[in-house]
Amino acid sequence: MVCMVLRPIFYDTETTGTLPDKDRIIELAAYDPIRNLSFSELIHPGIPIPQETTAIHHITDEMVKDAPYFAEAGKKFLSFCEGDVVLIAHNNDAFDKPFLEKEFERSFLSLPPWRFIDSLKWARKYRPDLPRHSLQYLREAFDIPSNQAHRALHDVVTLYRVFISLCDDLTLDVILELMKNTSCKNPTAISHMPFGKYQGTRLEDIPKGYIQWLQKNGVFDKEENRSLKAAFEKKNLLEGVSL
Repeated sequence: MVCMVLRPIFYDTETTGTLPDKDRIIELAAYDPIRNLSFSELIHPGIPIPQETTAIHHITDEMVKDAPYFAEAGKKFLSFCEGDVVLIAHNNDAFDKPFLEKEFERSFLSLPPWRFIDSLKWARKYRPDLPRHSLQYLREAFDIPSNQAHRALHDVVTLYRVFISLCDDLTLDVILELMKNTSCKNPTAISHMPFGKYQGTRLEDIPKGYIQWLQKNGVFDKEENRSLKAAFEKKNLLEGVSL
């Protein structure tokens, strides 16, 4: 189970297309597991919804004709996400966040200094053993029951369950630090193994043989794992481990 000191908000968008400068958000949904509250709004895009995208998410022009525009829906979303939160979405950096930023800009709303986690990048980085990392593949890999894929709230609930499986008991602070490409300023913040066969295990409880394997295979030499190596060194766990 992920230990969440910060308040996570799992969110998802459905849109008229794939281009934030041209297309619009037509559905925005979120789930707050700390408060056990959900948010779901259909949004009037102000432009027609192409048939090819309706075929994916099944949202039609008729369904959104009386829905609020983003200027109104965005204010409700701001209220839902109040406080010290981290927004988490699958493919966040390439899709959901750019759309969110563009809609806030168009609506003359100020985007708070939210922190974000892209769960797709997290899955690719710390579960490279998996052949694919789409949300639906991860759902199947972790034996999570299926739902109505490609509707925002359903995908959000799936994402929450997948994220819990991906992260075990790591805190959001540690995950945010591990997702940085630079060296960790506070190596002691990493207290559990973030990936591999001992994912979620306290560093002190990892067998010496596995630590030796990590060294032999150059895992500690990778840029993204420098913070992990620093954490092992800080705890004197590399002493006496030879290749």
